[in-house]
Amino acid sequence: MAEALSKEQIEERIKDLPGWSTDGRKIERSYLIKHVPGAAFVVHIAAIQDDLGHHSDTTLSYRGVHVSISSSDLGGYVAEHDIELARRIEAAAGGHGVQ
Repeated sequence: MAEALSKEQIEERIKDLPGWSTDGRKIERSYLIKHVPGAAFVVHIAAIQDDLGHHSDTTLSYRGVHVSISSSDLGGYVAEHDIELARRIEAAAGGHGVQ
């Protein structure tokens, strides 16, 4: 079973992920992107999540996409696989023209 990371461990792991932040219970980021390209980005995120077998809360709005990641099996805390999901989402973001 995955092990929850401390807030300090999370901060260390996301320091190379621009725009990502933590409150110690989740990691999250908002991307500025127009609606239709944002919808394509959300579909890409869904594919990444299915590939990893781990899912986030992802919200599409008129001018953006918001992603919030934590592990429900850990009571809503962050584990290594949450960091990996964030890294994969971040790697995909550039191909969608996000800001």
